[in-house]
Amino acid sequence: MKRRLPSLSALRSFEAAARLQSFKLAAEELSVSATSISHQVRALEEALNVRLFLRKTRAVELTPEGRTLMQAAGSGFDAIAAGVERLRREQRRTVTLSTTPSFAARWLVPRLASFNAAHPGIALNVLASNKPVDLAGGAADLAVRGGAGHFAGLQAQRLMHAAFAPVASPRLKLRKASDVARHPLIHFDWQRGFKGALTWDKWSTAAGVELDVTTGARFSEESHAVQAAIAGQGVVLTALPLVREEIRLGLLEAPVGPVLGGFDFYVVRPEGDAPREEVRAVAEWLLAQEEQ
Repeated sequence: MKRRLPSLSALRSFEAAARLQSFKLAAEELSVSATSISHQVRALEEALNVRLFLRKTRAVELTPEGRTLMQAAGSGFDAIAAGVERLRREQRRTVTLSTTPSFAARWLVPRLASFNAAHPGIALNVLASNKPVDLAGGAADLAVRGGAGHFAGLQAQRLMHAAFAPVASPRLKLRKASDVARHPLIHFDWQRGFKGALTWDKWSTAAGVELDVTTGARFSEESHAVQAAIAGQGVVLTALPLVREEIRLGLLEAPVGPVLGGFDFYVVRPEGDAPREEVRAVAEWLLAQEEQ
């Protein structure tokens, strides 16, 4: 059945004026002029061929016809407002988590089935990028970031220690630190400007082993560098927690030291107001994974 409705903008102006009993207050609520409210109401009266308000010097008063329309319009707008709020509540059940592509691929994705089973009412949106997003500006609800634990303007909880060590296919038969020099080095790009990057030159100094750190394949993503190591193409210096499963399966091994520390993974979120229930649930789930 086709609905025969007058202008919705006119109905909205009328409903606000009737509810507030003032064209001026209705104009302030709707961010328009009082003249605009008056014109909208006048157009509505002409369309319906009824008088909706008695205009007085400092106030307006509903006519019987106006009260009838107000009851219907008020109920209608209340129903619309309730529906919009339900949609917003459902939308707020989405949580956006920012992290690096390597952490997402090697640590998070294998655990997502567990998360979905534990929290079927939360849609987790994973934003994978090597560039940190603006959490305070709302680009994401929380993040997993690596570093020493100091993140300006953010609250941080340590997720896990991320020791870095040489990792290679067992086919390369690394047995001592000096064996690393016999194989190609595999590099990956850290976030530009990150001062805590654990790279081959730092490992070389710590191990007392001379390496030509200018040679070897370089990848933009750490996960691709790990895949190259699995394929036996060289040795990669990577975070051991991110290759835990590959080591368990015998695809990789980390048989030699030294192990470089000072870099951990943290769950971080903006300081200030308490997080939404679902954001807190995601953070708690992340932290619980390393306790299992």
